[in-house]
Amino acid sequence: MYPKNTWYVACTPDEIDGKPLGRQICGEKIVFYRGADGKVAAVEDFCPHRGAPLSLGFVRDGKLVCGYHGLEMGCDGKVVSMPGQRVRGFPCIGSYAVEERHGFIWVWPGDRALADPAQIPYLEWAESPEWAYGGGLYHINCEYRLMIDNLMDLTHETYVHASSIGQKEIDEAPVTTRVNGEEVITSRYMENIMAPPFWRAALRGNGLADDVPVDRWQICRFTPPSHVMIEVGVAHAGNGGYDAPAHLKASSIVVDFITPESATSHWYFWGMARNFKPEDQALTASIREGQGKIFSEDREMLELQQANILRHPERKLLALNIDAGGVQSRRVLDQWLAKDAAAAAPAAPAAAAEQPA
Repeated sequence: MYPKNTWYVACTPDEIDGKPLGRQICGEKIVFYRGADGKVAAVEDFCPHRGAPLSLGFVRDGKLVCGYHGLEMGCDGKVVSMPGQRVRGFPCIGSYAVEERHGFIWVWPGDRALADPAQIPYLEWAESPEWAYGGGLYHINCEYRLMIDNLMDLTHETYVHASSIGQKEIDEAPVTTRVNGEEVITSRYMENIMAPPFWRAALRGNGLADDVPVDRWQICRFTPPSHVMIEVGVAHAGNGGYDAPAHLKASSIVVDFITPESATSHWYFWGMARNFKPEDQALTASIREGQGKIFSEDREMLELQQANILRHPERKLLALNIDAGGVQSRRVLDQWLAKDAAAAAPAAPAAAAEQPA
């Protein structure tokens, strides 16, 4: 259902500020916390004494303390101590590769020996002072691939988001989809149209007139296992559209990190990064609020879609030309799942040497 030998966004640093966090990722119950040196740790959310969730405990002197009987765990999954007990023979629990980068905490839920921090994508917008970012987290009760489908086909904006970013020109503009290695790219360009409410506000935020025709673009980029970055924006018409000078456009990157929880639920880390007026915190807050409302509309639709699919498992869904981005993304995911399965398969025994008769 989901690749495990890869990096997923697990949480944000504020979620483990002074306390452990329990979160299920790719079916794995994991607890995240900071050790004595401030480095993030991730271990099984299971106390080896009586099976209590360690996430219900607390952190003391860099040790994770079980909230049931006070057992202390180390960052490596080994028991450190327990009041009144000798712990040398206590079993270990699993630990996970975890890294803190770009304002997120990343986890590798698969084989720890295969984890390579160099595979965590570099996010320029998270590191450069020329960019501002604001985002949030939703728990969504639908399979993570349905969210990828949603983000790789923005035709739904006309209907689901009619009051904010939707407009009829989205339906009318042609869509192109291409695959570049393991990246799937879906693009749509609209010329000489009026901006919808969300983008009128963004134009004003960048000091631009919002009542003149604009050129608009949407470029969705999927990379496995489940990351979608969407270049979006509007520019005053006739100035080059996507390539228009910065002082004539409002453009951003919609950030989507989709982390599977179970076969029918996921964690959705959403946000928007922009490279105009990065110092304007009020603008960041305003964009974040507007975007949060937009994504809440997606959540309602996706959860009801998932419920319908579960009620009618025998029904085959249609794949139209507008679904090409999602279809191609699933093909890439199928390749990753096959690779994961091959890595997990036991090695075949060596063939016995043929003996002479």
